[in-house]
Amino acid sequence: MTAYFDYAATTPVRPEAVEAAVQAMTQGWGNPSARHELGSRAAADLSAWRGQIARGLGCAPEELYFTSCGTEGDNWAIYGAVEAGKRVGKHIITTAYEHDAVLQPCKELERRGYEVTYLKPNRDGEISLDDLEAALRPDTVLVSMMLVNNELGTVLPVRQAVDIVRRSGSRALFHCDAVQGFLKIPFTPAELGVDLLSISGHKIQAPKGIGALYIRKGLKFPPLIRGGGQENGMRSGTEPTAQIAAFAAAVEAGAREMEAATAHMARMKERTLDRLTQAVPGLKQVGTGTAPHILAVTMPGYKSEVVVRFLSDRGVCVSSGSACHKGKASHVYAALNLPKKELDGVLRISFSPRTREEEVDALAQALAQAGAQLFTSLS
Repeated sequence: MTAYFDYAATTPVRPEAVEAAVQAMTQGWGNPSARHELGSRAAADLSAWRGQIARGLGCAPEELYFTSCGTEGDNWAIYGAVEAGKRVGKHIITTAYEHDAVLQPCKELERRGYEVTYLKPNRDGEISLDDLEAALRPDTVLVSMMLVNNELGTVLPVRQAVDIVRRSGSRALFHCDAVQGFLKIPFTPAELGVDLLSISGHKIQAPKGIGALYIRKGLKFPPLIRGGGQENGMRSGTEPTAQIAAFAAAVEAGAREMEAATAHMARMKERTLDRLTQAVPGLKQVGTGTAPHILAVTMPGYKSEVVVRFLSDRGVCVSSGSACHKGKASHVYAALNLPKKELDGVLRISFSPRTREEEVDALAQALAQAGAQLFTSLS
């Protein structure tokens, strides 16, 4: 038995999504832009799938634009926002522990002359709204804040942050990376008040290679790709109908099951923390993340990459909080200013509705063996 605890990295494609993709590839395989009957049927299917995903997200279909992934959506949102607001200024606000899909575009914009303020989390992984308010300037063109941190499970105060930006009179656009929040915690873009919001299919049991960007209706926003005019001229290129069909099926099923699924994940998370703190001396939680599907823990004094390999050899899959970028420690955990022994030993454990108690027990047993058999470092 493989005990899989890396669902925050990717998820298996659910049967409904596989079936929808196969049907799109073998029956409804026409080009939605073609004028003949097969193309017209494909266009109708595409419209229906867009509607399914929009219902699951809680937005209008015309506010939803398909992308290849969450990274593309984040990049489009950031570069598009600064282009749309080029007369506003050249200041950006984001958090120090965003996904690299946000941080790397911000670093590139710094090289182009933009100034970026990175809001730092406290030791619990929380962002101060006072810091956000203090960082706002008349020339702030964009605020980008994720909904759920992908390594800590911290749920960020996006709604309150939007309120602060709006009350200040700022003309900044607000983008939210909701890749780890979609179908894990309840929200709609309108409830959050954001202008832009990105999601990804492979985090919710759809295939890799499909995502979407929400663009608030009425917002004048630049296209990502110019060409044949697909996606209402905003992202040209023939639509990947099989991936979109699977995405729609996964969203529909996931939205229907969300309440039970999140409750199950929360139970598994609680059970896991309880079992691990009993089984592994010195292990403790990192941060106070409240999302139901992500748990960060540390084994102080141990090297997480060594522990990950030890667990993998025993059929247990988790991810490492260090050595995630060419041997460098995770910028997320580094942003918490943890002591080096704790930073070196961080593990991310993530759950799905498929997670079973037997898997939790296997993880606890394997981590206990790691603690007993592996040498601690001198750091």
